[in-house]
Amino acid sequence: MPENDTAQQSTRLGRIVSISIIAAALITGLMVVYETNTNPRTDDAEVFANFIGIAPQVDGPITNLPIQDNAFLKQGEILFEIDPRPYEYALQKAKSDLNTLEGQIVDQRRTIASQVSATGAARANTDSAAANVDRAAAAVNEAKANVAAAKATLDSASAELLYQTNNLHRIEPLLAKQFVTVDQVDLARTAVTSRKQTVDQQRAQVSLAEAQVQSAQAQYEQAKATVEQSHAQLAQSQHSVLTIDPLTAQREGRASAIRTAEYNLNNSKVYAPFDARVTNLTISRGAYAHTGQQVFTLIDTRRWWVVANFRETQLWRIQPGMHADVYVLSKPSIKYDGIVDSVGFGVQPDSTQVGAFATGLPDVQRSLNWVHLATRFPVRIRILAPESEPFRLSESAVVVIRGNDGMK
Repeated sequence: MPENDTAQQSTRLGRIVSISIIAAALITGLMVVYETNTNPRTDDAEVFANFIGIAPQVDGPITNLPIQDNAFLKQGEILFEIDPRPYEYALQKAKSDLNTLEGQIVDQRRTIASQVSATGAARANTDSAAANVDRAAAAVNEAKANVAAAKATLDSASAELLYQTNNLHRIEPLLAKQFVTVDQVDLARTAVTSRKQTVDQQRAQVSLAEAQVQSAQAQYEQAKATVEQSHAQLAQSQHSVLTIDPLTAQREGRASAIRTAEYNLNNSKVYAPFDARVTNLTISRGAYAHTGQQVFTLIDTRRWWVVANFRETQLWRIQPGMHADVYVLSKPSIKYDGIVDSVGFGVQPDSTQVGAFATGLPDVQRSLNWVHLATRFPVRIRILAPESEPFRLSESAVVVIRGNDGMK
């Protein structure tokens, strides 16, 4: 009997222990499920930071490369230097071209001033020629008036000659009959001779006046021709006046060339745009750098994130602003505080589930999966850690979301 009692007690104890183990497992499982649902956790996470490829903006051989691969740099430290001599020469030439243009502008202004003076002289000549035309016209009118006066005087002298001639012819027959004296006849003859001389003089005076008219008319025509010539010279001098606009319009282009040359010269030295760590440095001093061709990479160490991939069934518990515990596998004993910045809204579709998206209709695969895996979406968590913390890009991490209790 004692042996049977002992066996029964052992059996009961085994049943109790088994039941206790099963109950503990169930309770533990429920607690894990509760904890997982309340505070989502994932070990599918990587440390992430912004990084940029450093590429020169000018071509040339690298003459100075003071950095080392994986070295930490502060903002403003020099990364490398390209041979600046070609760009210094280009800047000097651009400045020389601008100075040459300014000299051309000064010379052009002097030339224009001379041409403007010539135009003024031509205009004065035109005015003088116009005045000469007026004077010549007045001289023509005066000569015509002299002709008219000379003709009137000639007519008067001719009439007086006719009278004296008739008087002589009337008294000459009276001399034989002694009705008149010889002196009277001689006086009449002398008067006729005198009047003939007067008529001849007046006729010569008319011819002279007419010749003066012709001379004045010729001078008038010459004055008009001079006026036309002076107008042509004035127009020619006005058209020959140069303009400075084509030269002044080149100033901005020359100044732009100087700014471009200064820009290229300044870009021959490349500086760190932010606190960063150098990586993928595979060149050395003497290598020829090409514009836009990446030479190494800079990791921005000012801010670090963890990109954690959570199942789609957990996303409803994750909101921007929640706090999270971040553990980096290289330092698993250190817990970093993090803030959820954003929750992803899209990932690349699984072609085995929905097929391939192409032009037209989706290509859906005709297959049946008995086990359906939940899609994971990236959650971006900003790590609240000093900038000097030596994180590594893409190192593994574990993230636990602290839920609403962690939100501030």
